[in-house]
Amino acid sequence: MSPSPISFARGAPSLDIVAADELRAAADRALASDPKGAFSYGTSVGYGPLREWIAERQDVSVDQVIATNGSMQADAFLFQHLVEPGDVVVVEAPTYDRTLLALKGLGAEILAIPLQEDGIDVDALSRALESGARPKLAHVIPNFHNPAGCTLSLEKRGRLVELVGEYDFVLFEDDPYVELRFEGERLPTMLSMDESDHVVYASSFSKTVCPGIRVGYLAGPEPRIEAIKEIATNTYISPSMVSQAIVAEFCRSGAIDDSILTVKEALRERRDTLCAALEREMPEARFVRPEGGYFLWVELPEGASADELHSAAAEHEVAFVKGADFLLEGGQSAFRLAYSGVTPAEIESGVGRLAEAYRSLSTAAA
Repeated sequence: MSPSPISFARGAPSLDIVAADELRAAADRALASDPKGAFSYGTSVGYGPLREWIAERQDVSVDQVIATNGSMQADAFLFQHLVEPGDVVVVEAPTYDRTLLALKGLGAEILAIPLQEDGIDVDALSRALESGARPKLAHVIPNFHNPAGCTLSLEKRGRLVELVGEYDFVLFEDDPYVELRFEGERLPTMLSMDESDHVVYASSFSKTVCPGIRVGYLAGPEPRIEAIKEIATNTYISPSMVSQAIVAEFCRSGAIDDSILTVKEALRERRDTLCAALEREMPEARFVRPEGGYFLWVELPEGASADELHSAAAEHEVAFVKGADFLLEGGQSAFRLAYSGVTPAEIESGVGRLAEAYRSLSTAAA
């Protein structure tokens, strides 16, 4: 009998850590207290009470916020607003695979800047700018990076804000995991550090409420949000008012704080279990221990093939995402493990199977 499949591939929380009862209660209250607001089309900027809560959270005016159907929709609107064929866009290497797909689809010229243990290599970006690169946009995931798991240091945040002001390009601070810090000090957003209106910030409730709620947002300079509002109007008239009304009630009631605490405690245990299992079962693997979030980026010794390991792991009923999926080039010896959707027991078993698959490749090559 084959073992049950274990997937480290999907970046989503398992249902056992979703605040289902509190979410149902929030839905009941939201739909009863504001049926007109929830059941109507609304406007393209999103549900008013939710935008107000976000604006207070980010210390901006409500006119600087647009709530969307998930943060990927927010990303798409910003890219559509800014990027034309041939425009240079800075991304991290590695970066979120869907970002690469979206930018390629728009015909962007992608300038990939390597990641370090404390975030994007700002010195490398500065050298590229000094050598004549003129990006329209730079996409950065500052906290608990997907896929790399690293966090952008405070010093680098400050330098990035200086660079976008000096070279006049937009810094897109893509921050869906910000609330999921389970160790270390919370760092300020680059949006809060920016005094020259060059930063646009995005986040999501998919990671803190539940994936199926599909609510995200953008916050940034009012003229830019106004331009994105026009794109949103032409795309869908309005996002889902029902979803946003439920999220607004969930947030305003304080249920989101308890939900975040539950998720963080579970993720910390899963991170710790995964790191310990890798150190024990695959000591050759190198990784940055994430301070929060969902993901861990694993690098194998030079010459090892993540593609071959992916196939061998599938025979052991284990799934992960190959590193090359997150890069324009390279990543053949790397892969991403998502620990958010698997229990500690599943992590132990999954890493054991992964190690068996890795050893089977070494045996075959001998």
